[in-house]
Order: sequence, then C-alpha cells, then structure tokens
Amino acid sequence: MKFTNGYWLTKPEYQINHPEESFTAKKDDQRTMSVFAPYKRINNRGDELNIGMTTIKLTSPLEDVIGVKLTHFDQDTHGPSFKLTDQQPNVTMNVGDQAATYQSGRLQVNIPLHQEFALSFNADGKEITASRYRAQGEITNIKNHKHYMREQLSLGVDSHVYGLGERFGNFVKNGQEVRTINKDGGTGSDQAYKNVPFYITDDGYGVFVNQPEPVDFEIASENVDRVQFSVEGEFLEYFVIYGPTPQEILHKYTELTGKIQLPPAWSFGLWLTTSFLTDYSEKTVMKFINGMAERHIPLDVFHFDCFWQRDFEWSNLTWNNDEFPDPEGLIKEIHDKGIKVCVWINPYIAQKSEMFKEGKANGYLVKRTDGNVWQWDLWQAGNGFIDFTNPAAVKWFQAKLKALLDMGVDCFKADFGERIPMDDAVYFDGSDPKREHNFYTYQYNKAVFDVIAKERGIDQAVVFARSATVGSQQLPVHWGGDCLSTFKSMSNTLHGGLSFLSSGFGFWSHDIGGFEDGPDTPTADLYKRWTQFGLLFSHSRYHGSDVYRVPWNFDDEAVENTRKYVDLKLSLMPYLYTQAAHSAAFGNPLMRPMWFEFGADYNTHTIANQYMFGSQILVAPVFNPEGNVHFYLPAGKWTSIVQDGESYDIPEGGKWLTKHYDELNLPVLVRDNTILVKHEKPAHADYDYTKDVDIHLYDMHEGTTTISVVDNHGKDHR
Repeated sequence: MKFTNGYWLTKPEYQINHPEESFTAKKDDQRTMSVFAPYKRINNRGDELNIGMTTIKLTSPLEDVIGVKLTHFDQDTHGPSFKLTDQQPNVTMNVGDQAATYQSGRLQVNIPLHQEFALSFNADGKEITASRYRAQGEITNIKNHKHYMREQLSLGVDSHVYGLGERFGNFVKNGQEVRTINKDGGTGSDQAYKNVPFYITDDGYGVFVNQPEPVDFEIASENVDRVQFSVEGEFLEYFVIYGPTPQEILHKYTELTGKIQLPPAWSFGLWLTTSFLTDYSEKTVMKFINGMAERHIPLDVFHFDCFWQRDFEWSNLTWNNDEFPDPEGLIKEIHDKGIKVCVWINPYIAQKSEMFKEGKANGYLVKRTDGNVWQWDLWQAGNGFIDFTNPAAVKWFQAKLKALLDMGVDCFKADFGERIPMDDAVYFDGSDPKREHNFYTYQYNKAVFDVIAKERGIDQAVVFARSATVGSQQLPVHWGGDCLSTFKSMSNTLHGGLSFLSSGFGFWSHDIGGFEDGPDTPTADLYKRWTQFGLLFSHSRYHGSDVYRVPWNFDDEAVENTRKYVDLKLSLMPYLYTQAAHSAAFGNPLMRPMWFEFGADYNTHTIANQYMFGSQILVAPVFNPEGNVHFYLPAGKWTSIVQDGESYDIPEGGKWLTKHYDELNLPVLVRDNTILVKHEKPAHADYDYTKDVDIHLYDMHEGTTTISVVDNHGKDHR
C-alpha cells in the first residue's frame, strides 16, 4: 500500500505522523526496553501537549534476533497470533543521556535520544539496516477513518530481497509490491496460496513481520531505498534476524516460528494421481498402478483426487461406492504392492452432504453476524467452512479423517484453505476475521497432520498441502497449486518454489506436466522436461486437470524418461534423505537458490532458473522444446550424473554455458569434493540407506572429507 505521492508529498486522503525524536528510553525488566517517540520535537514542556506518540518496545526471543513493536494506541487484539518460541537469551541494555542501545548476541540496535529519530541495526561492526528519519508512520485515512502503522527499513546499494512466501514472478523481490493475503489465484498472477511475511536479504539479515493479518510490502518500490511494510491497525511488530549467512538466518527464523518437520522417506518417491476431472474407478486405478509396474517404473504413492467422493458433496470424506464399492479391499490391494494411498480433502463442506447438516447443527462452521452459516456457491453449492477455532469442530473433523486412516488411507492431500471469509464472518473463539484469514491454513493443516501423527506416528505423518503461512513448515509437505501446461509456467513454478523455500520451508512439490489442460494439454516434450524437473525436487507428483498423466499416454520415450529419473531419484535417496534431515534440523531448504551455496560469487545472487538440490548437486532444467539450456557454473570441478563423461573444470570466477541436451538429459552436476552414496535400482524410496550402497568420490581435495548417512528412520550413521 502506497501512502505518498512521490518522495515529498503525501496522498491527499492520508495524514501521516512520524516519530520526530526518541524522547526517553527505559528498561522495563531484564530483557525488554521501551522507547517513547513523540510526533514532534520537544523543546519545552508546552510541546508535550496535544501530540501523539509511538511506543517502541524492544525484545529478543533468540540470540541475534531483535523484536521491535510499534504501538500508537494500546488496544487489545482478538487472536489468533503466530506461535513463537522465546529462548530468553541474555541481552545487554544501556540508556544514557544521548543514546540507548539494545543488544542480543552480535546484533545491536542503537537509538539516539533527543535527536533526529532513527533505529540503527548493527552487527559485527557495521550497520546492516536502519529505520531512518520519517521512515516510521502512524497513518490515518481521513476519508474512511482507517488507521495504519508503517515501517521502512533501509537497503544497501547492492542488496537483494527474497522470500515473502510462494510467489511466481521474479525471484528477486526488489521493485515489487506484495500483499500477504492467501488467495486461490493460480500460479500465473501476483496472488499466492502461501503468504509468509518474512523476507531474507543477501546483506546478512532477514525480517519477519509478526502480523497474521494481511501485510503490505513495498520492496524498493514506493521508496526505492527501503523495504516498506504496513498493516491496518494500531500496532506493528517485526523481528530483525542476523545470520549472517542465509543458512543461519533461516535456522534462527525457524527456531523462532517452528522447526521444519522431516517427512517420511516413502513420501520422497513418485506420486501418481487420477488427475482431477478424468473418469476413474477401481478398474482405472489398478490399470494405472499395474501399468507402472509393467513398465518397471517404481511408484510409492497413489492419490485419489476429488471424485473419490460423491458429486456435489465435497468434502464429505465418504467414498463414492458406485465407483469404489470396496475401498478397504482396494486399499489393501494397493498396499500389497508396496504403495501408499492418499485421498483429496478440503475444509469446505457442501450443503448437499450429511456432514454439512452435522456441522450446522453443532456449530462447527463459520457463521455470519446474523447467526447463519457463512455460505456461498464458489467451488461447491452452498459450501460452508469448518471453524477450526472451535476445539469440538477440530475433534469432529479429525474423527472423520481417523475413519479413513482406519480404513487404510496413509495421508491426505489437504487442498484449499485460502478463500476464507474476512467480511461478515464470526468465529467460535471471537477471532478477528482479518487475523484469522491467513492463519486458517495453519489450523486446518495442523488438524490433518496431527491426526495422522497420532494414528501413524510423527515419523509417518505427511500432508500434501496447497496453502500455508508462518509455522506451516512444521506440517510438510506443500505443492505449488494450479500451474499451466507451458514451458513458461514450468519456469514460473521454479521461481515460486525457490521463493517459498527461501521463506523458511524445507520441502516443496508441483504438478508434473502442469495442471491446467484444455488448449494447454502438455505436449510430449513438455511432459518429459517437466518429469525431469519434477523428479529432481524433494517431492514428485504427476497430476493434471482433465488428462491422465501416465507416461505411456505421451510416447515411448516418455516412459523411458520417467523410468530413468525415478530410478535416479531413488538411487540418490541416501544423499537426499541425509540432506533432508539436515534441512529439518537446521531450518534450510532441500532445494535452494544458487546464492545460498555460493554467496561469495555475486553472479549467483539473481539466478532463478537453476538451483542446488541439497548442498552438492546442481540442477538446470530445460525450459524450451529445442533442448537448449543457458546455465551458470561457479568455480570448481563439476561432473554430470546423468551423462557419462560430461564434466567441467571452472578454475576461477565462474562461467556461463549454453548447451543442447536431448530429451533424456539435462544438466545434473555434482560439485567437487563430494562423497555421494547411491543405491542402484531400488524398488521404492524407503529402504535401508546404509546397506548395499555404492560410494562415489568426485574430485576429492587434499585433507579429510567425511559424510554421515541418515537412514530411513532419521538416524545418523557415521
């Protein structure tokens, strides 16, 4: 949201008050400090009258993390709030005549007193960012009387900003306007399913805005020197997180907002779905599963999409017995082949279903202010929304899911959760609908994840979720939503994934081949290229709208291509699951932007069409039918693991290459000084990663290099 007209003027509908000075500061207790910043310079006692003031509270929940809360009027909020950890680190506070300082670990904020207002954040001897004079704002819209709080944090000359959730435009966020409000907008717009008010910079710090309601970010856009963020209301809280490396920033962010959960090993294998609008029954499902086996393509999960339920009754969590007369028998038959079962769900309950009648009668659905259930016809006729602020509603929903788990279902595709009402909405616990909107997805997916964890054990718990917010990294795994079947959308998908994974998440997936069909039904070449890309991500799923995604529906080479890359991924599971366990423990993504690993090489800081698969493997997908790839190799020796004999020695400075690859190959390169543990031709993703493996050494350096392998139960073997 922009409040100004250029650099000098304010838009006529807004009145902006700025802290002009920090008048006083005081230690509240051993860990917090308050700073009082009036909207006028105080030269005499008369200046203290008839003016407003921002109270600035400084806290530190973790070492190297400082929280700043700006309050105009001290008013209560009505939940929910993000769940944050407070490790109560030691802090140092000093209040003098001319300045105050607050320090946690290596991060310090300096506040001049009785001078031009500023907050300067310093670490390791330098300023990393600052709230400069007139950056903060207490703002009133004089036309509609809405109130806002604003902050602006400075950017360095060469600073890049990343993150803010899953965003499918430019990976670098400089110059963009971002509103963090979850919406069901597909992958081809500025809307996003997964909004996270956290950004990370390549200047050694990140910023988390602790507001569950929509936050408006202007990233070097309204003021090109600063990142601006604002919310409607009377207060604004944010945390500056010092790294200085991106790995350290994300580790501290996830320590603050919730540690990443490691998914079960089997979930890393290939998922195959019925697709969405296709006709399917028990016969169709087994035809596809047997077809994969006949073609020697390992399969780990089969997913039943929406029409496993009856028409107009989604999501009633009840099988359509016309198409699936014996679901327990079908699930057992699938299990006997070593394959897990996933079924589609969402939290919207159609009026035609018995579940709607139960929910309405017991007060389990979100209501309007007139006491009626909040309903509309978008998606399913007359659907209502489960009210996850009601503990009884959560237990009711989980009991329905438990019945499916008892039947043999292993996990759920937790779809939707974005179109949650903010207007004329009443929640059981009185939550503010604006604060509940984004947080709803966390409550929804937690209810699903928790019942799986309770029934199967935490090490077997996994959901396939579309929506997310702060803290959802504890509830893996997420996928990218409804992408188009085009090469450009495939590229956009990677941008969205890297953006999401820069926002505190460890694992991510997408619809291989693209979801939307119709005129954009995937061509055979797109299907093959997306298969390669999709199987070189943490989680891999074939899915589409009205076309089946089995490879033999395209051509014989598509079958060979799928087999090759499923086999490659499964062979790499000792490496991938070890890297995944490290990701979960330290808050880092399994797939990561190039600059995470090569930050000293400035060329990597804007690269978004290639990525690191763990710390040692580089992947550059093919985004065109011609098979041409323009990719960058940082300095070092690089060796292909998909094309024998392909290697590159980049002595220094890094190098851009343009290469052509046939439809069975792409750049998948291992960096030097790598020990890669592999198992050739495993049948599934879940096997003993410490037995019957081959050890591959890649251009080892002098000295000692060691590797530990995590087995399929997360145990470390050295």
